[in-house]
Amino acid sequence: MVKILAINPGSTSTKVAVMSLDINNSDEKEAISTIFSKNIKHSQEKIAEFACIADQYGWRKQCIIDELKANSIALEDLTYIIGRGGLVKNIKSGIYKINEQMLHDLKIGFNGEHACNLGGLIAHDIASQLKVDAFIADPVVVDELEAIARISGHPAFERKSIFHALNQKAIARTYAKRIGKKYEDLNLIVVHLGGGISIGSHRKGLVIDVNQALNGEGPFSPERSGTLPVIDVIKTCFSGKYTEAELNKMVVGKGGFVAYLDTNDALEVENRIKAGDEKADFYDSAMAYQIAKEIGAASAVLEGEVDAILLTGGIAYSKPFVEKISKRTRHLGTIEVFPGEDEMHALAFNIYLMLRKEIPCKEYN
Repeated sequence: MVKILAINPGSTSTKVAVMSLDINNSDEKEAISTIFSKNIKHSQEKIAEFACIADQYGWRKQCIIDELKANSIALEDLTYIIGRGGLVKNIKSGIYKINEQMLHDLKIGFNGEHACNLGGLIAHDIASQLKVDAFIADPVVVDELEAIARISGHPAFERKSIFHALNQKAIARTYAKRIGKKYEDLNLIVVHLGGGISIGSHRKGLVIDVNQALNGEGPFSPERSGTLPVIDVIKTCFSGKYTEAELNKMVVGKGGFVAYLDTNDALEVENRIKAGDEKADFYDSAMAYQIAKEIGAASAVLEGEVDAILLTGGIAYSKPFVEKISKRTRHLGTIEVFPGEDEMHALAFNIYLMLRKEIPCKEYN
């Protein structure tokens, strides 16, 4: 039995899980089981003590070690360590063994500074002490865009691939296994519905187009503005009313539901609707409308050859919201719902697939 440690650092928490893998079992649900799971919360006061995210490395690592010891998890029993992929170079999807080049790029924040960069660094450090291998899988900077998808409309602005690659890829592979087919043989539209929203066009195992879900493209989300009217944005930038930081917050953090309804909680919005709040229903419907439009665009990318539309993420738990999307898109293909986002399972799933030789371990360079 293989035993792994998965590490997923977020802005104010660090998720850790120890899971066992039975690689001889072809049923993913039965083959991967969780032995221990913990979401270690970090106070804003403690985080504020560090000048930058990279400085949190030693402290976060010790938090993980202490939590495992407190729960009688023997480190020497671990076979592999896997960390949430950080903002490394744009790479193809897959599982990568952590090497010196990757460590360098995680430390400098090659594509930006974020707590997820600590995942690979901590995984490698713990693995080195145990003399086992460490990996990352499907970071948000997975880039499989076709050349034509990179064109924005002006050479000064190239479209970029930043999306929920880990969850999208894992759900796509799970669906493929469920129907007895290979992910690489299917055309899928995968829709991640969370604090950010991404809609990926998966063609034969590659995400050939996807909205840049982090900071300014596609549908608005509970806290992001999505695509905005460019000329109006330019005028706002030069109005003198806002600082650069305030404008950035309009796009990420204080856009979407936060701007319209003063909350980033989709469940709260659903409850308001149930209580008869017409304003909440209107903007909830507007978000579903924009998502449906993006699904339609993804169908065009796949030239109408869509095997299934997969809805996932936390908001996919909302049946009324799913129905708002489905009524506008069901003519495009079969709709399947995979509510929630289990990143820890997705990390373990990648090791499971690698050990079963269903996907290769790739080299980062």
